[in-house]
Amino acid sequence: MSLHPSSTSPACASLGFAQLDLERRQRCGFPEVIYAEGKTVEGLVEIVKTLHAAGQDCLVTRVSEEQSKRLEEGYPQAEQDRVGRTFWLRSDAKPKALRGQVLVVTAGTADLPVAHEAVTTARAWSCQVDLIADVGVAGLHRLMGHLDRLRQADVIIVVAGMEGALPSVVGGLVACPVIAVPTSVGYGAHFQGLAALLGMLNSCAANVLVVNIDSGFKAGYAAGLMVRRGTGGLNDE
Repeated sequence: MSLHPSSTSPACASLGFAQLDLERRQRCGFPEVIYAEGKTVEGLVEIVKTLHAAGQDCLVTRVSEEQSKRLEEGYPQAEQDRVGRTFWLRSDAKPKALRGQVLVVTAGTADLPVAHEAVTTARAWSCQVDLIADVGVAGLHRLMGHLDRLRQADVIIVVAGMEGALPSVVGGLVACPVIAVPTSVGYGAHFQGLAALLGMLNSCAANVLVVNIDSGFKAGYAAGLMVRRGTGGLNDE
């Protein structure tokens, strides 16, 4: 590994096969996040080792079973969520103070893997996070039973497949940003999440914002950024 800091370019840890950005947190408020799909087990372990040695928090998404087992051997103190396929290794054992309230809501239980990815990502931003599962529009009374919790949130992430209607319903009930996450859950005409994506993009609720299909990470990251900005800036602890 070699570091290449300069006054004009960020510090970089060069692994030959990867160039790790060690100044991402200073610029963007959060360290570089690792997407595990397509990476070898050995390569992923080397990336995590390098980031951890540099004092970086390390969040890895889309972790396979094989990758998970190897990371568990080297970092038993890390938090792994096999539903959401995430690995979260803190640089400091001392927990940071929680801030804000992010609420993750799913239409069905099939949406839980994407929702769990969002939960872990928002937690890594030091947000206080809760999850309400299986309250889709096919049984709207289930959602209405949580109205008080919905209205206490600073940001709500709504994860839904099929027709993707739930974010519009939630958006019409609350006075905070609603981040809609379409999932690739549904039958043939669903087109692997495209139907839900288009439905969410056409929402009548003005507070609904949309991320990519199955992108729980992007939703959790954006929610964390919103909360951090609203409670004191990017780089404070």
